[in-house]
Amino acid sequence: MEILIAVLTLGTLGVLFGIGLAVASKKFAVQLDPRLEEIHGLLPGSNCGVCGGAGCFGFAEALLSGKLSPDACRVSQDSIKEKIAEILGKKLEKKVKSVAVLHCNGGKKVKDKFLYKGIEDCVAANLVLGGQKKCFWGCLGLDSCAKVCPFGAIKMSEEGLPVVDTNKCKACNKCVLICPKKLFTLVPLKNNIYVACSSHDLGKNTRAVCPVGCIACKKCEQACPADAIHVVDNLAVIDYNKCTSCAKCVEACPIKTIRVR
Repeated sequence: MEILIAVLTLGTLGVLFGIGLAVASKKFAVQLDPRLEEIHGLLPGSNCGVCGGAGCFGFAEALLSGKLSPDACRVSQDSIKEKIAEILGKKLEKKVKSVAVLHCNGGKKVKDKFLYKGIEDCVAANLVLGGQKKCFWGCLGLDSCAKVCPFGAIKMSEEGLPVVDTNKCKACNKCVLICPKKLFTLVPLKNNIYVACSSHDLGKNTRAVCPVGCIACKKCEQACPADAIHVVDNLAVIDYNKCTSCAKCVEACPIKTIRVR
């Protein structure tokens, strides 16, 4: 009899708790914006986190709260971004496509000043006397940028330099942030002229360690008809607001440090 009473008591309590939970779930339920599922369905589902959101679902929530704009997704096509903007009742501001550019062409042309046997990572190697390369400013060639790229847009060449696939690059900025030498910048795709060097050493010192480094001769300055390139702190710098991609500086550079992407 006592067992039966215990079973009935527990059964009754279970039913009451079940009813209470059912009522509470309806009364305190969080009403989701119906647009959330629609927007999430349009997103690529890569969950790369480049947008700044916690995956694609977090990005969708950030869009609805106004914290992020559709253009923050580097993976989605423009047509998808426009659809999302329509759902949000906003107008998509189209931005100029940019790609990552490496400002170094040394690679294996630059000799090592010591034998590095540490972690195969540029950040780690840079902690040891600025890295193993004789050029303090140059690429260390340990592919940290390639490892961090979520789109597989960077591959290491036989010359020991990262090569950016402009068709895959989404300008996510991860290679820019990871490189300890700050060799990457995001450049508008339409501007295909770039300086493949980051050395601020005097020309003779650069030449002593790298055969393809900028020697600050200023011949590029003299050749540019648009006044778009100047030598600043021993390094040629391009003003992309003025550059017309005429390639006159490329022709004038005696070291072939200025290149066409």
